[in-house]
Amino acid sequence: MNKRRIAVVAGGDSSELAVSLRSAQGILSFLDKERYESYIVEVQGLRWEVILSEDTKIAIDRNDFSFVTNGEKKRFDFAYITIHGTPGENGLLQGYFDLIRLPYSGCGVLASALTFNKFVCNHYLHGFGVRIAESMMFRSGTAVSNSDITDKIGLPCFVKPNLGGSSFGITKVKEEAQIQPAIAKAFAEAEEVVVEAFLNGTEITCGCYKSGGKLHVLPITEVVTGNEFFDYDAKYNGQVTEITPARLSEDVTRRVQQLTTAIYDILGCSGLIRIDYILTEGHKINLLEVNTTPGMTVTSFIPQQVKAAGMEMHDVLTDIIESRLSAEI
Repeated sequence: MNKRRIAVVAGGDSSELAVSLRSAQGILSFLDKERYESYIVEVQGLRWEVILSEDTKIAIDRNDFSFVTNGEKKRFDFAYITIHGTPGENGLLQGYFDLIRLPYSGCGVLASALTFNKFVCNHYLHGFGVRIAESMMFRSGTAVSNSDITDKIGLPCFVKPNLGGSSFGITKVKEEAQIQPAIAKAFAEAEEVVVEAFLNGTEITCGCYKSGGKLHVLPITEVVTGNEFFDYDAKYNGQVTEITPARLSEDVTRRVQQLTTAIYDILGCSGLIRIDYILTEGHKINLLEVNTTPGMTVTSFIPQQVKAAGMEMHDVLTDIIESRLSAEI
C-alpha cells in the first residue's frame, strides 16, 4: 500500500508557537506509521519549512505546498493543522489550502474565523440561546475608563485578548487599580481586548468530531486548579487536576454533550474541536469558548477524553483524515 503523505502544520505567528510545536509532536506520535508518511511543517511568517531531521529543514514551495529532496518533488496528500493562533486557527491557512485544493483537518474558513474571534463567536451563539458571561470588547486606540468596566461588568472580572489562546495576556482583575495594567497586558497580545464577568463555578471541557457524517461526542473533563483561574501554568506546568470523565450527574453530562454537538452543527465545524464551559449554581451551562485547533500533546484534554471513551488516538486521526480524503474524491 502506498502511504499517504501527511503534513502536520505547526508554528504560527503568536505567543502560542511553542505550544503548537508540542501539539505537532503529539500528533506525529499518534498518526498510523503503517498508513502515513508524516512530516512536521513549521510555518512562521514567510518561513515555511518541512522538518526532515533535527538538522535538515527544507523550504516549502508555497505555490503548491510541496518540497524537493534528493532531486525529487514531493507533494502532500493532506495537511493536519495544529497552529494555535494565526494563521492556522483564524481561517487564513484554511483559505490557502482551499485555493490549492489540498484537503486539511478541522474547520473551514468561516467557522475558523468566527471561533477565533471569541467575542463575536460567543455573542453569535448567544443568539441561539447559549448562555454566556456579560462582556464587552474594545479595539486598540479606544479609551476605556475603569468606571466603564465596573459599571457594566463589575468586579472581579477577566481581561483578555480577544484573538488568542493558551491564557496568554489574561488577568483576573479583583481591584479597580488593576484594570488599566490588565488592559495593557492584553493589548500586548492582540489588537482587540475582551472584558468578561467572573462566573463562579466548575470549569469543564468537552471534545467532539465528525467523520463520515457521524458526530462523535467525547467524555467531559473537569478542570480543578488552585490557581486564580486555568492559566498557563495550570495548563502546561502541571498546576491542575484534570478529571475525565467529569464528576457530573448523567443529566448534566447529557445536557453538556447535547449542547456541544448543537454548537458544532450551528457553526458548521469539521474535525476535532473542544468547547470549554463553566457550570454555575443550578447546573447552568455557560459557554467560555470554542477551540477549533485544540491542544494535542499526549496529556492534552482531547487525548484524555479519547482514552476515557475506550478509543485510540491513531484510530480517531485515521478516521478524520480518511473521511475527509474520501469526501474529496
